[in-house]
Amino acid sequence: MKDLFLPLKVSATGLEAQKIRLNTIASNLANINSTRTPEGGPYRRKDVVFMSYIYDSTSHGVDIKEIIEDKRPFRVVFDPSHPDADKDGYVKYPNVNPMEEMVNLISASRAYEANLTMINSYKDMFLRTLDLLKI
Repeated sequence: MKDLFLPLKVSATGLEAQKIRLNTIASNLANINSTRTPEGGPYRRKDVVFMSYIYDSTSHGVDIKEIIEDKRPFRVVFDPSHPDADKDGYVKYPNVNPMEEMVNLISASRAYEANLTMINSYKDMFLRTLDLLKI
């Protein structure tokens, strides 16, 4: 007999993956002006890499393969009064684009909502089936 809760497990993996993606996006937005990090230099944008895996021969789940740093160059601004300015008066700011992050935020939110809707729909169908079996 197949696992009756497999669809819930699959959607739960999607919820968890999108939650991590949302947290990563929030971190990027929170550090949009961080010119100094413990590692040294400005904050570097992070991105989530997903990986699918198979529960059985037909059902797939999703997991986080890794969180990578974006290698695009930093934004450079002339501001000689900034404490992190170099000898020429330029400051390196994080390579975070707020518009890109907002698009990613909307995408991750929609994916999270889709997984949540699937879980709620499956739960409702399961409860209706149990009600039918009571008769």
